[in-house]
Amino acid sequence: MTTEGRTVPVACSPGARAIAVRCEGRVNELARRISRQGFAHLPTYADLPDDLIDVEVAATVRYGLRLFLGAVRGKSSYGEEAYGLFRERAAQRATERLPLGLLLRTHLLAREALWQALREECRPGEEAALLELADFLFHAQVNLLGAVADTYLDEHSATTAARRARARALVLSLLDGAAPPVEQLRELGLTDGVLVLSLPLVVPGDAEAAVVVARRTEDALTLTLERLLAGPVVVVAEENGCLAFVAHPTGPLPADLARRVSVVLGTDALLGRSEAASPTELAEAAQTAREVRRLAGRLGRPAAVYGLQDVLLEYHLSRPGGSGTVLVGRLARVLADPELAETLRCYVDLQQDRRATATRLGVHPNTVGNRVRRAGELFGADLTTPRGYALALTALTAADLGSDF
Repeated sequence: MTTEGRTVPVACSPGARAIAVRCEGRVNELARRISRQGFAHLPTYADLPDDLIDVEVAATVRYGLRLFLGAVRGKSSYGEEAYGLFRERAAQRATERLPLGLLLRTHLLAREALWQALREECRPGEEAALLELADFLFHAQVNLLGAVADTYLDEHSATTAARRARARALVLSLLDGAAPPVEQLRELGLTDGVLVLSLPLVVPGDAEAAVVVARRTEDALTLTLERLLAGPVVVVAEENGCLAFVAHPTGPLPADLARRVSVVLGTDALLGRSEAASPTELAEAAQTAREVRRLAGRLGRPAAVYGLQDVLLEYHLSRPGGSGTVLVGRLARVLADPELAETLRCYVDLQQDRRATATRLGVHPNTVGNRVRRAGELFGADLTTPRGYALALTALTAADLGSDF
């Protein structure tokens, strides 16, 4: 007899068959005991519905016991068709999100209980037959567990992909202003606080390849963020990046979040973040996160996670309105002179420290004073005063934002 490459005896000895016959009368009692007491100590097993334990689990255990004992007696075999019920149950457990570890432990514990029953039925002089049954039992369980695990993982992958697709469609509808049923929002954890992250996304120019890369990146980011943030995450790709929605965020973000995301994306990840207190605020929070990431990138900030407070001045200045245009216009005459422009930027960057500015530029402090005075005259404000300094800082920031006005 062969179990997918692992050879077991073609026919068990009469002694082994005799032990199996004595065990067959105990199958129903063993199945009930294993499905109840045998698995009771497993994590979360006690939370399973009674009908699942008493009907499906017990029936699966009973089938496994009879399959083994029948194979010992030559009345059944461990061919592929024998795994049908185990595969069906594994697919069901994957759909129900029962942990794979728990499922495999139940199979191993059932085998352990079967081995104990075989030992109990073993009589003096049958020790060799018992060892023969042990060899058979070990061989048989290898392919059984493989079939269970393979089916579970295949079903889990398909179920997860379908669930993520539904989640993405739901989030996209929220961003478009729709109002999905509360039950669907609650399933995703989006009824209460949501952290929104805006991330970069590099895709190839070919349209078909871009779709594949975007989908793979969505899945990879989802797995990474769920591990790092310990909560449900929905990732959706956009034209110029992607958005991640993290349900029920708790505590500060990991310090290495940007680095870990950079590994997944294959590029330095500069992230924008925002928060939505309710589903109705999700679209606005997403737009804020996008804008924060864009502004941080325009300002040459290093890869990290940035919130609105990190680019508050730039965010304010980039809003539509005439004040920014006026300030940039006043600064234009200063920026037209490279010497004055360099001095002003250095002076503002060093917070009006004339000597430090002179040292950086390699000129005399009086030269800095003269240039700052000329720049102030062209700009229309005394740059040595707090108000003048604030205006110059604001104007330079607005100028750096450039096309945002």
